[in-house]
Amino acid sequence: MSNPQQLRYSKEHEWLSGAEDGVSTVGITEYAANALGDVVFAQLPEVGSEVTAGETCGELESTKSVSDLYSPVTGVVTEANQDVVDDPSLVNSAPFEGGWLFKVRVAEEPGDLLSADEYTAQNAG
Repeated sequence: MSNPQQLRYSKEHEWLSGAEDGVSTVGITEYAANALGDVVFAQLPEVGSEVTAGETCGELESTKSVSDLYSPVTGVVTEANQDVVDDPSLVNSAPFEGGWLFKVRVAEEPGDLLSADEYTAQNAG
């Protein structure tokens, strides 16, 4: 399992891209996608809705379970990935590329996001 170095990670297994014009992309990690199993449904936050760091903002349903989706930052959702809504398996096949979940205009970023190395170390096992 390889976690891209340029991303930051939450303890809840979401990743966050660096901001472009104040907007960051959020997805779940390969580790989380593998733990979930085959994702069959994605409920993403609505465009224009406010999300709060560490709080639920949607859910992912797999053949094994339903898991809450947590926002790694506080801000306003600017885009939800309709491709994932239409084809939730993208979360499994391309968690760091086409399987991203939503974009958010970051208002506040928590200080407890992990580097790729820290996240990998936390989830080695």
